[in-house]
Amino acid sequence: MTDAPDTPATRALAASGIDHDVTVHGPVRSLEEAAAARGLEPWQILKTLVVRRGDGDFLMVLVPGDREISWPKLRELLGVSRLSMPDKDVARDVTGYERGTITPFGAEPDPATGRPWPVIADALVVDRPGPVSIGGGAHGVAATVEPAALVATLEATVADVTEPITPRTT
Repeated sequence: MTDAPDTPATRALAASGIDHDVTVHGPVRSLEEAAAARGLEPWQILKTLVVRRGDGDFLMVLVPGDREISWPKLRELLGVSRLSMPDKDVARDVTGYERGTITPFGAEPDPATGRPWPVIADALVVDRPGPVSIGGGAHGVAATVEPAALVATLEATVADVTEPITPRTT
């Protein structure tokens, strides 16, 4: 492990005992730039997305960089008919992190239970070879970890909840 900036995420990573390497890099403007700065492929970069299940009820979804949430799959998994993504201010209030830095490590817990928010990891997180990179709680800070250790440490539910990114048309 390299010397890491002091963030709630890096402290939580260290406390968890998970084997990880912290990467610190300058500003990036795209997934491809983030992957290059971390020496990885874009699909190895995990996005941590906050999803609202109901009033005051949130969860985090770990999505490979080359994928997006499949809302029908996620609704079916959770047994709900409606899900949404909170705006950036709500996501910050829920996790303690700004958009672009959100990670389950060191995030604010559910105030009702004091427990971490549930985490769902897309099946491809563990089905693909090699390490993955997850946010380190600040811009330009990331942690590279082995997928199986990540899922085990976070006690994440693993399920097929993504689909290939749909090209945007204008």
